[in-house]
Amino acid sequence: MKIDTNNLNVSKKHLIAIAVIVATGVVLGSAILGGKATKTAEDDGHGHGSHVEAKAHSDGEHHGKESGDKHDHDKGHADGEHHEAPSKGPHGGKLFKEGDFGLEALLAEDGGEPRLRIWLFDKDKPLPSGAAKVSATITRLTGEKQTLNFAPDKDSLLSREVVPEPHAFEISIVAQTANEPFMFVLNQEEGKVELSDAQIKAASIGIDTAGAARIKSALQLPGEIRLNEDRTSHVVPRIAGVVESVQASLGQAVRRGQVLAVIASPAASEQRSELQTAQKRLALAKTTFEREKRLWEQKISAEQDYLQAVQALHEAEVAVANAQQKLSALGLATGAQGGLNRFELRAPFDGLVIEKHLSLGEAVKEDAAVFTVSDLGQVWAEINVPAKDLPLVRVGEKVTIKATAFDASATGVITFVGSLIGEQTRMAKARVVLSNPKGAWRPGLFVNVEVTSSEADVPVTVASDAIQTVGDKPVVFLKVNGGFIAQPVQLGRSDGKRVEVLQGLRAGAPHASAGSFVVKSELGKASAEHTH
Repeated sequence: MKIDTNNLNVSKKHLIAIAVIVATGVVLGSAILGGKATKTAEDDGHGHGSHVEAKAHSDGEHHGKESGDKHDHDKGHADGEHHEAPSKGPHGGKLFKEGDFGLEALLAEDGGEPRLRIWLFDKDKPLPSGAAKVSATITRLTGEKQTLNFAPDKDSLLSREVVPEPHAFEISIVAQTANEPFMFVLNQEEGKVELSDAQIKAASIGIDTAGAARIKSALQLPGEIRLNEDRTSHVVPRIAGVVESVQASLGQAVRRGQVLAVIASPAASEQRSELQTAQKRLALAKTTFEREKRLWEQKISAEQDYLQAVQALHEAEVAVANAQQKLSALGLATGAQGGLNRFELRAPFDGLVIEKHLSLGEAVKEDAAVFTVSDLGQVWAEINVPAKDLPLVRVGEKVTIKATAFDASATGVITFVGSLIGEQTRMAKARVVLSNPKGAWRPGLFVNVEVTSSEADVPVTVASDAIQTVGDKPVVFLKVNGGFIAQPVQLGRSDGKRVEVLQGLRAGAPHASAGSFVVKSELGKASAEHTH
């Protein structure tokens, strides 16, 4: 078909653009055809073009033969077989394959202890446990290594060694068959909390290292603040009478000798009258004695009269002393101020009136406890000690007393340990004399008493706030690359600040201390906790 260019209205610029487009299409087509030819040529050389790249990977990065083993191109397994992720095996473990050979690994509890179990396969068919010699090496995130040896167990191989928690590690499994060795790598990151350094700093998580410390083991016992019975007095009148006045009120602080109340008592009148009579007889006896002595010396009177006067004087002196002792025993003053029947009740020592049982005009008996005065400058902390703890509670032992109702503590010394055990409580009583200058330790207050049972240097300890509980087990969150792992530990003694670690942690191990609860919360969020 012939086109009349004269009738076409096309500019010179349009013609140039069309020419450029056509040229570009020709170049691209040639490149595509050339690439296909090159690829075909490479494939024809080996049968799989990507196999050279696969040889550059180490066997530790994927399941496959050991690095020293050469690839057999005649077997024809593709590179994708070397790098495929382990699948789930028929027993619930991770299944690794290398050609026709297969291996399933499962970490599970056996007899209450976590162990590694291995099953062997050939062309997906089970092999007997003796078909290959298997060993494994565990490399933990902290750098610790553990070698596992296996023994036949039914249709599988079971590690002789227990695999302790945490189960965050890399396991290199080597299987030596009759023909060739195989190596597979199992990665386990159970319980790992992923946290970057920036996140750790933002959450104010402190990093500490386990180390030695001196720990004082303390025994905590319940107790109660009681009145110091050695400084508590139940004031009684000792003679019956009627209350004339009351000069002390409940809760009042009194001084020694201060009048508490005044009682009118006939008995007081009788005792004072007896003293006055005896004093008058003593005065008469002295006068008679002096006269008889003078007459006897002048040889006027007989010696017998003189001796009778001496005897009468002695008897009068005894009578006066007897009457004075009676008044003293009753707490009566010898004077008769305000009347012979006036009896003043006085405070025996400085203290506080904590009980009052009389009122004006009331008749009281001689043995009625009308006042209780106690010196609260010293109180007793009475401790209940179980029989098993008695060897640790000794007289002279220093203790720390802490109030349960408010924040207060004090130190004291055990002054008494009871020799008898209560029939009902099966506990003995111990006592601590506690200074109470400000009156903060009120009788009736419940307290906890800490008795230091032992003191020792401990090789591995952590701060108390580093201990957390996961799955009803104490753990310490070890610091590893990229975060933390929950390390179960066995704890020993504690002094409230440091805790002894008996098992599960080495000296110098970095771990979360202050703010470790944040790591625990992140573990809960991630649902990383695993129980076998």
